[in-house]
Amino acid sequence: MEQDLIENIKTKFTNKDQWCLVVGDLMLDRYIFGEITRISPEAPIPILKKGKEQFRMGGAANVAANVSGFGIKTVLAGLIGKDINGEHLTRLIKDKLISCKGVIRGKNPTTTKTRIISGQQQIIRIDEEDIVLSLNKNDTKKILDLIKKKPSIIIVSDYAKGLISLELMKPLIKLARQNKIPVIVDPKGNELEKYRGVTALTPNKNEAYALTNNIVRNEHTLEKNLKKLRRDLDIDFIAMTQGDLGVKLITEKKIQVIPASKLKQVFDVSGAGDTIIASIAAGIMAKITLQESLKIANIAAGIVISKVGTTPIEKHELINELENEFNGEKNKLISEKSLLKKLSHYQIKKQKIGFTNGCFDILHAGHVSYLEQAKIKVDFLIVGLNSDSSVRKLKGNNRPVINELDRARVLCSLEAVDAVIIFSQDTPINLIKKIKPHTLIKGNDYSVNQVVGHKEIKKWGGKVELIPLLQGRSSSKIIKKIT
Repeated sequence: MEQDLIENIKTKFTNKDQWCLVVGDLMLDRYIFGEITRISPEAPIPILKKGKEQFRMGGAANVAANVSGFGIKTVLAGLIGKDINGEHLTRLIKDKLISCKGVIRGKNPTTTKTRIISGQQQIIRIDEEDIVLSLNKNDTKKILDLIKKKPSIIIVSDYAKGLISLELMKPLIKLARQNKIPVIVDPKGNELEKYRGVTALTPNKNEAYALTNNIVRNEHTLEKNLKKLRRDLDIDFIAMTQGDLGVKLITEKKIQVIPASKLKQVFDVSGAGDTIIASIAAGIMAKITLQESLKIANIAAGIVISKVGTTPIEKHELINELENEFNGEKNKLISEKSLLKKLSHYQIKKQKIGFTNGCFDILHAGHVSYLEQAKIKVDFLIVGLNSDSSVRKLKGNNRPVINELDRARVLCSLEAVDAVIIFSQDTPINLIKKIKPHTLIKGNDYSVNQVVGHKEIKKWGGKVELIPLLQGRSSSKIIKKIT
């Protein structure tokens, strides 16, 4: 059963003929990280010495990022402002290769949440937002026209900022039903009529109490009211998230609980609901059972809450976690957290750690020879592998020929390779800074000054090694010959 689940994610979660439309309240999440060392002399408040600042996708944008993280083609629809925060958010969306066809620039400012963090602890949150009173007819038509292009599934992410109104939802649901498109909604408030006829609702427990107008917090009464709500609104199922208690699934025939995954250290629960609704949607698109989808959703949520800030799931992270959880195997395909833990063992023994990176799209003799020579230079060789989205940005929309998990699997089979870690950024510089390898390794078609991380590695006494390459071996040449 467990192995089937892993195989389903590997083979069924990406289908080029399918796509997902995400409609909802778009937000920009801004994080300011710093250190508090003293109290202000002006007032009894802490002083934060500002360090780094990050921007991430929030609200419906984070839902879309989670869907895209599974390798699913994603189109996003919602409102942003004609402001600098809107530009930040648009850039982040496009970097994730998410289509902005439905993103509308309006008069209201971009909803922005600024979180001040010290020592992985959130100190305060500052919200910038104006509630949208209503969409005009042209904006409504723009969103509805996307449904006429027949997405495989629609996710509605309602954060109660005004976009998800009865005026939008009624024609949206009608069109979806006419085209037999499932609609899954993360709801807010108790305006129930706008959810009538959707496929599913995914409230957390607090939202479920609000939906059912439960003043007294009684579990039995809540279940009874959710069953009635499902029936009255003609909804197929309700999946109520319960944190570390898992997900309670309410269908026509029964109520059951799908337990949460193994408890992890929790750094930030923001965005967990976005990951769960995206996982359920991915499961429906893959035509696996609801129970399997929710099991995957629980594990995916467990991964994202172990990180600081709103962070979407990546397909390779989920598979790695599943393989470790179900099989107890220490796979060569490894998460960043597990890799850093593993490296501490080698650092204590003062063994040399090497790092190289690449796309390795269609592995050939040149790659194998290069990695064998690289391994001779070090005790433990890490290969940073460009994710599919990263390869597309580097080499174009027709690449990679081989998906990231298959490329990783082939690399893991090589004796010279000790660990493979997939990264989605344009370069592996962030990984290099965290790993701090003794040796950075690249082919001699680069000069030392062209190697990403060549300046940084000097700071901890490391070096760059250039490996001679086999002449005439190239993935691009192989692809050209085949086509």
